[in-house]
Amino acid sequence: MKTNSLPLYLLVILTLMACSKDTEPDTVAIPEPEPEKQLLYFPPIGGDTWETTSLEDLEWDETQVAPLYTFLKDNGTKAFIILKDGKIVLEQYFNGFSATENHTWNSAAKTLTAFTVGLALEEKLLSLEDSSSKYMGLEWSLLTPEQEQKISIKHHLTMTTGLDFKVTNSFCTDQECLLYKNEPNTFWYYHNAPYTLLDEIISGAVQQEFKTYFNSKIRDKIGMQGTWIKTGYLNLFFSNARSMARFGLLNLNEGTWDETPILSNKEYFKAMTTSSQAMNPSYGYLWWLNGKSSFRIPGSEESFPGKLIPDAPDDLVAGLGANDQKLYVVPSKGLVIVRMGDAAKGSELGPTTFDNDLWIRLNTLIK
Repeated sequence: MKTNSLPLYLLVILTLMACSKDTEPDTVAIPEPEPEKQLLYFPPIGGDTWETTSLEDLEWDETQVAPLYTFLKDNGTKAFIILKDGKIVLEQYFNGFSATENHTWNSAAKTLTAFTVGLALEEKLLSLEDSSSKYMGLEWSLLTPEQEQKISIKHHLTMTTGLDFKVTNSFCTDQECLLYKNEPNTFWYYHNAPYTLLDEIISGAVQQEFKTYFNSKIRDKIGMQGTWIKTGYLNLFFSNARSMARFGLLNLNEGTWDETPILSNKEYFKAMTTSSQAMNPSYGYLWWLNGKSSFRIPGSEESFPGKLIPDAPDDLVAGLGANDQKLYVVPSKGLVIVRMGDAAKGSELGPTTFDNDLWIRLNTLIK
């Protein structure tokens, strides 16, 4: 039977030709190239050489330096450094302090411990899921053996051990101070004793003294100086401000010093600097994190809505120690900022209102 219908393939061609008469050919959107990542400068391992960069070259507001320095001096600051892409932009010492003097990091040194755990993990000397008891032995607390067994290294890193934080002395690591309160990973509380026990855990895992392992694996490899000093129950790290800046620069480059990997385990580094649990999303593995939906602070069981430091960049990660010891690392801006000194206001652990007060002023300087 005859038909007047055109073959299907001709119909398709004619239809396409008709459409093309009235329309411009589709253009393919070419994405803008991503900005090239700024190369980081790393100071030599030995000596005091450290390149600088000028405010003028950065197009920062030089008129804001004097007010910033006045604010820092009036608020008990002893040492202050800003690095941009590894180079020193500002370095100033106040209130009789000098570049060669050492100062305690207080709990900002928790970041050193977290990094050290990552190295032991990389060397397969421990697992984050290992029980603390594997490295401290039995009866390190007044918990039952079953309760002790449930507490892992990761719980120590994330402040979720379940140990009683309402004991008389929350710094005490004696057996009688380590009591059961709740199941691990069911509540977040800033408790210093479980953190301090990580020194013993690391020592047991690596089979050498914690500070010896730290010195050989981190301090000496990136040109830091300083030392761990046992003060009561606390193991405090003391160094000059530039050593803190060096460690900040190491973390700005995600664990690599110049072209030398110090911590190659990128999965661990990412976990260390992102939310470690949902109860306090502003806490990683002993690092404080900005830009999250809520946060908790030392000394409180309450969760507060909003960002930890509202006026700071969202991607900021920080080591924050008592009496306002500050190590800020801001990857998006290539910044490392160090502040050492006395408490700006009251003596508090970790985050304080001084963090945001300082960032308000930094934002007027850094355009």
